[in-house]
Amino acid sequence: MSVKLLGPAEVRDLAELLGIQPTKKLGQNFVHDGNTVRRIVRAGGVEAGDEVLEVGPGLGSLTLGLLEAGARVTAIEIDRRLAAQLPATAAELAPEASLTVITEDALKVTELPTAPTHLVANLPYNVSVPVLLHLLEHVPSLRRGLVMVQAEVGERLAAAPGGRVYGAPSAKAAWYGRWSTAGLVSRQVFWPVPNVDSILVGFARGELPGTEHERRRTFALVEAGFGQRRKMIRQSLADALGGAARVTAIAESAGIDPTARSERLTVLDFLALARASEASPGLATVSA
Repeated sequence: MSVKLLGPAEVRDLAELLGIQPTKKLGQNFVHDGNTVRRIVRAGGVEAGDEVLEVGPGLGSLTLGLLEAGARVTAIEIDRRLAAQLPATAAELAPEASLTVITEDALKVTELPTAPTHLVANLPYNVSVPVLLHLLEHVPSLRRGLVMVQAEVGERLAAAPGGRVYGAPSAKAAWYGRWSTAGLVSRQVFWPVPNVDSILVGFARGELPGTEHERRRTFALVEAGFGQRRKMIRQSLADALGGAARVTAIAESAGIDPTARSERLTVLDFLALARASEASPGLATVSA
């Protein structure tokens, strides 16, 4: 398919046409390098005919790259000016492509008119983790994806237990599948140039380890545990599970050391704690 990608001049011209001044509040940093766009599309494993979900398409740089690969794209854009312009940009530069634009906050989207299998996006830095977890919860058709996020956030998402950057986002993301980093992205490919580094993070969805009820209970324990990450879980989970003595009993029944810290626990360990807290007679349970 013949598609013309956006370069620096086209990005600025579109922004001027729409009266757009990129804002930190919306995390707007527009990619203007075609090689980077094609790199993201390739790393995302996008092929002709794939149903792809994009969040925060902005002026359409990555959107056009996805359309060039022959994907059918559903794009969610919160900025009404950008959402209104995107179909016109695609019609001009990718006239044979399939694009659906939804003008909405991605954190409020719970249903889509399509069933996308891929998520490929340059996510706004300030809401990247909440958006990812929300979409994985509400769009079960998503099987794999590649997102560009702030480097620090991406490293957390892909971190394994025991590392310095492993935290609540790492454990929650692991509920949905396997995550890995796929390389840094230069600041110079953005307009305006951000003051943080960016990284590509890929995921492959796996079989969910528990029910939705168990997920809510598990995530509540993850939040409690990492809220006091330097403490042993018998202390950090005390408020959630009714006291240190009860946490100790629950942990032991789940085969987990009550003196361990949250940074050493996998999401399956937290799930085991959630199940044990509900199954053990006389023990307090965390609210779902």
